Amino acid sequence: MTDEPASTGSVAYFSRLLIPTLKEAPAEAEVPSHALMLRAGFIRRTASGLYAYLPLGLRMLAKVMAIIRQELNAAGGQEVLLPLIQPMELWQKTGRDVDYGDMLTTVTDRQGRRSVLSPTAEEAITALMAGEIRSYKQFPLILYQLNTKFRDELRPRFGVLRTREFLMQDAYSFDADAAAMQRSYAAMRQAYQRIFRRCGLPYVIVQADAGEMGGAGSEQFVVPCATGEDVIVRTDDGAYVAALEAAAADAPAPPSGQRTGPAMEEVFTPGVGSIEAVCAFLKARPAEMIKTLIFRRGEGLVVALVRGDHELNVSKLARSVGGRVELADEAAVRGLTGAAVGFAGPMGMAGRVAALRIDPAVAAMAEGIAGANRTDHHTRHVVAGRDFPLAGDNIAIADIRTAVEGDTWHGRPLRFERGIEVGHLFQLGDKYSKPLGASFLDDAGTQHDCLMGSYGIGVNRILAAAIEVGHNDAGCILPAALAPFDVEIIAINIDAEPVRQAAEALSRQLAAAGIEVLLDDRPARAGVKFKDADLVGIPLRLVLGEKNLAEGRVELRRRTDKEASTVELARVVGEILKLLADCRHESADSGWHSRMV
Repeated sequence: MTDEPASTGSVAYFSRLLIPTLKEAPAEAEVPSHALMLRAGFIRRTASGLYAYLPLGLRMLAKVMAIIRQELNAAGGQEVLLPLIQPMELWQKTGRDVDYGDMLTTVTDRQGRRSVLSPTAEEAITALMAGEIRSYKQFPLILYQLNTKFRDELRPRFGVLRTREFLMQDAYSFDADAAAMQRSYAAMRQAYQRIFRRCGLPYVIVQADAGEMGGAGSEQFVVPCATGEDVIVRTDDGAYVAALEAAAADAPAPPSGQRTGPAMEEVFTPGVGSIEAVCAFLKARPAEMIKTLIFRRGEGLVVALVRGDHELNVSKLARSVGGRVELADEAAVRGLTGAAVGFAGPMGMAGRVAALRIDPAVAAMAEGIAGANRTDHHTRHVVAGRDFPLAGDNIAIADIRTAVEGDTWHGRPLRFERGIEVGHLFQLGDKYSKPLGASFLDDAGTQHDCLMGSYGIGVNRILAAAIEVGHNDAGCILPAALAPFDVEIIAINIDAEPVRQAAEALSRQLAAAGIEVLLDDRPARAGVKFKDADLVGIPLRLVLGEKNLAEGRVELRRRTDKEASTVELARVVGEILKLLADCRHESADSGWHSRMV
C-alpha cells in the first residue's frame, strides 16, 4: 500500500458551506445510497441520469481520485487527459460504433463531421499512441486519466450507480509481447486491490465477460451488496467466483449408448409459440423443451439451442461464434424456417446457417420437444445426434446458457449474490492496436502490433457503494478515507463565549495535527446538529458543552458507536489521531478481499 501523504489539516464552518440536508428522501430515491446522498446534500439531480455534486460530495470524489492517482503512479502509470469528443472514424475502424449501438451518443459539428461523446477511450488512446510509439524500448507503458464519460443508458437508475454521465478512471497498458502484457495486467490488478482497500470497500474479484470491449481475459471488482445490479456466482469455498454473464456450470452427463428413441412426431399446436404455452398445451415441462433461437451475425445466421428451462447467454454465444450477434428479425426467421416466429426447430439447420451452437444440457437430453419449422406445429421425440448433428463444420457443443440456482461447478453448488461493479480489467491483445496502427519495431527491426490492456474504475460508484454497505437508519457511515472531514465538532450553545472560544481553539489544534475539521457553528438546536452529523456520516464527533468544558472535558463518539465517551481536553488530539488510524485500518481490513482473493 502506498503511504498516504500527511494532511495539512483544515477547518471548515458548517454555516459557511452549502450542506442542504433533507429530513426525508425525495420520491425519486430508489436505493439507500441514492436516498442518503440526496438527503446528506452530496448530490442533486439535474436531469435523468445526470447529477451535480455539491461541496461535500465533491470533497469525497476528490479523495477517491487522490487515492487512485497515488496508487496508479506507484504502479508506473502516467496521467494524461484526452478529449471528451472523439472522431467517429476511429470507432468505425474498430467496429464498436455498431457494438455500442444506441448507447453511443454522437454529435455533428458545423463542418458536418460526426464525433462520439466518449463512453470510454480505447480508440482515442490507441490512435494517440500510434503516433508516439516507435520502439520496444518505450515499453512497458501505462497511461491513465480521470475524465468524464457519457453513455446513453436506456434506464438510468439507482442514483449515481447507473447514470448517463459519470466520472471514470480509465487506464491503458502497451507492451511488446504476451508475457509483458500479463505483467502490466498483474501490476494494475494489484494497484486496484490497494485502491479499493484504501477506500474501505469490501470487494471480490470475479471472472467476467469482456462484452463489447473484446480481448481474451477480463475480471471485475465487485462490492457484495443486496441492492447491486450485478450478480456474483460463487462456490461456498470461494474456489470459483464469476460474474453471472461469464459463470460456467457443470454439464449434465450425456445418455450412454446409442441415441435412439421413438421416431419424431409432428403435433398441431395452434397459436402456442412460447415455451409456457407449448408446455401447457402438450402437458410437458420446460426442461423437456428445446429452444431454437436464431441470430444474425454480419450477413449470416446463427442458430443456438438451449433447454426450455434455461436462458441463452448472448455474450457466451457471441464468444463462441467469434463476433457480435443480434436477434434475427421476423423476415429472416421465416426465410430460414418457413414458419412464424416461435415454431423454429433444429432439424435441417446444419449446412443452412453460418453456425449451429448446442448447449451441453441440450446435447445431454435423451429426447425433446422442438418447433417443427412449420407454423402452428411442434415435434415430439427430437433426439440430439440423430435428428440434428452435434458436430460438423461450424457445429459445436458449447456453454451458451446462463447459470441458474441448482447448478454446480466441479460438483460444488453455486451460490448467487448481488453486488456493485466498481472496477473492470481487460486483456485486449491487439484488438485495437491492429486496426488503429499502434505498432513498434523490435530489436531486429521487425514491426509488431502493440499488445494492450484496459482498466477502468467507476469513481462515482465508489461513493455510492461505500454508502450502500455503510449506513444505518440515521444516515451514512463513511469510511475514514472517503469522508469529507475527519472530525465534526458540535458546539452546543455556540453563542456562549466559553463554548465558541473552546471550539475555535480545538479546531485550530486539530488542524495543526493534520486533521480535517468541520465545525458546526450554526445557532441551531443540539438535536438538529446531531441528526445532521449522523446523516452526513463523518467518522468522529466531538461535542462541546458548557458543563463538560467547565470540567475540562469533551464528548467523543465514533459514528459506529452507540454511546459517547468523555475525554480530557489535553488528551483529545492524541485520542482522535489514534481513533482515525484505527478507522483507516479497519476499513482496509474489511470485506471479502481478505478471504476470497
